[in-house]
Amino acid sequence: QKYLCSNCNNILKRALQTLCGHRYCSACLSWIVRNNKNAVCQKCKEEEPSTSSEGSLLAEERAFGDAAINKEISELKVHCVTLGCSWSGIMKNFEEHQSLCEYALIPCHTGCGHVVMRKKLADHLENGCVNNVTMCQKCKRSFSSSEYQNHCTPLIDKDGCRFSEVGCSFRGSKEKIKEHEKTAVGAHMLLLLQHIKQLKASVCTAAKAANGFILQSELNLENKLHVFENIVAVLNKEVETSNLEITAFRRQSELDQNIIRGLELKIAELHRCLTQKDAGLSSLHKSLLFSEQASYDGVFLWKITDVGRKLQESVTGRTVSLYSPAFYTAKYGYKVCLRVYLNGDGTGKGTHVSLFFVVMKGDYDALLPWPFRHKVTFMLLDQNNREHIIDAFRPDLTSASFQRPVNDMNVASGCPMFLPLSKLQSPKYAYVKEDTLFLKCIIETN
Repeated sequence: QKYLCSNCNNILKRALQTLCGHRYCSACLSWIVRNNKNAVCQKCKEEEPSTSSEGSLLAEERAFGDAAINKEISELKVHCVTLGCSWSGIMKNFEEHQSLCEYALIPCHTGCGHVVMRKKLADHLENGCVNNVTMCQKCKRSFSSSEYQNHCTPLIDKDGCRFSEVGCSFRGSKEKIKEHEKTAVGAHMLLLLQHIKQLKASVCTAAKAANGFILQSELNLENKLHVFENIVAVLNKEVETSNLEITAFRRQSELDQNIIRGLELKIAELHRCLTQKDAGLSSLHKSLLFSEQASYDGVFLWKITDVGRKLQESVTGRTVSLYSPAFYTAKYGYKVCLRVYLNGDGTGKGTHVSLFFVVMKGDYDALLPWPFRHKVTFMLLDQNNREHIIDAFRPDLTSASFQRPVNDMNVASGCPMFLPLSKLQSPKYAYVKEDTLFLKCIIETN
């Protein structure tokens, strides 16, 4: 989760961390600030809907590049999802791979409108691209690259087309010739027609020159016509076979597409089920964590770690306050929590630790007496058990802080000058030991 942007929820790109501690893509933060006046961090809203902290306001000049997370992301192991590609590596090499992936679909740069795999682009340019043509300077005809080479360059060790006798100049391997003869049926028929016309003209000329040779010429013409008829019959058969193959291929392609669509639907359904299960597991995990930390007798001990860092964040305004887990006065009693400002709040800001009591909306509020009227005692424990800091108060029954909650939490109430900061950090006392402190709250339930 820490690698995902708080806005687009994709992998962070040039990560920035805001004063509230959340991370955004550089482009996402720029877009939010540009399009929203006094934009507030969405993650802060989700965590604390009523937040109005200055530290939650978004601004590019109040964010800093998170070099550590960028380095972690650059070392993440990833793989290419392009169909057919088996590349895998680390994130910092992925963009380079994208520009070289042989299985990626790219548009033909000649503007012919075709999209082909990168590995097949050369073959497309040579044989299939309508824009990649060359004009023969001798005959002034336009050819594709392969046709131009066969037309203008003598080839060694290549067979000729069976229609070379009637003017076809194509040469190539047996496979190329077979493919050529299938696709050039119309051109071959025109060559045959021209050749037959030339033969007839030759016969007429020969008849005028020497009547004695007419009969022989006619016989030769009939033999050649017979040969050409056989060739045309073979071509027709090959055309018919090709048509059948094309029809079969189309039917198979339709079946494959139906199978693919079915698989895509199954994958989407599985993904939806997995998402639901993930959400259920997350909710169950939160419930288990809450049940482990919850107290149901009005006595709660709050362990706060990393005190030095959290105090500094409170000073800079990045995280001005901390909320404790919720606890209860009884199993079906009031739901409450603590809120501490390590750098103080109100009259104690910058000089004292401020500690407050918060009444929360609970499941059994309808059955409880209001306003909340139980005595509350705060304790900061000396970890050498010498001098605990103790303060207590009874609720002001007219204060909105102790009425039945309308929102998730009431306004916090308590001790803005609970403990001087100088005393918290003094080496004489053991309120902070191994960067940890303990706050205790006791609610009289009698």
